[in-house]
Amino acid sequence: MADPSHVLEQDDVQVREDLTMGVGPVRILDSQVKQLRGKEIKTVKVLWDEATQEMTWEMEDVMRKSYPHLFAGKFSFSMTKNSKGGSTVRSTEIN
Repeated sequence: MADPSHVLEQDDVQVREDLTMGVGPVRILDSQVKQLRGKEIKTVKVLWDEATQEMTWEMEDVMRKSYPHLFAGKFSFSMTKNSKGGSTVRSTEIN
């Protein structure tokens, strides 16, 4: 007779036709603005998976369009200058 304590519950996993799974961002961890050739490049550090701690830097404008709910928090800003005369503005989410 089978042991009922060894029964696994089935997870509902959504798989697309091309056999990929849709994964959305969990939250924004950090952001920065880099000055490159007179242009400001805004990026955000995105946590994609809490279990694996997978995170990447993404373009802020793309993330704002795709995931506007991630930008509802408040941010604290700081600026640092580098040895090449450029500067980086960083912001950190305040919880």
